[in-house]
Amino acid sequence: MTDTYTLGFVCVQNAGRSQMATAFAERERTRRGLEEAVEIVTGGTHPAESVHDVVVRVMNGTDTGIDLSDRTPRKVPSEELGACDVVATMGCSTLELDADADVDVRDWALDDPDGADLDEARRIRDTVQKRVEDLFDEVEADLGHR
Repeated sequence: MTDTYTLGFVCVQNAGRSQMATAFAERERTRRGLEEAVEIVTGGTHPAESVHDVVVRVMNGTDTGIDLSDRTPRKVPSEELGACDVVATMGCSTLELDADADVDVRDWALDDPDGADLDEARRIRDTVQKRVEDLFDEVEADLGHR
């Protein structure tokens, strides 16, 4: 076993939920002092050209303060995901990993914020944040046992 834990956050367009999850994971990694222990991968199976406007808006609100306006959705290679310990899909993924990959794939089954009103997008954002925090609780416990 290695001391590095790799998390992947994936959706089809990599323009909404997976971008939120990645940003929260980056913040959580820093808050917990796990910069050397946790790697984060994100991407989409069919990436959009930009992060959804409503996502940029709710993530940059006063209660979150995370600026996603400079992020660009990307295609995530299967090899990157196959090297992850955990991959969280957002409920829309067409993800297919090699059957030999020892990856814990979790479908978070989240609503798509694209086209949602601000209140609904905030609700989705808050759910994503909670799931990321819970995942980091698991990661910390697992790292303590490696």
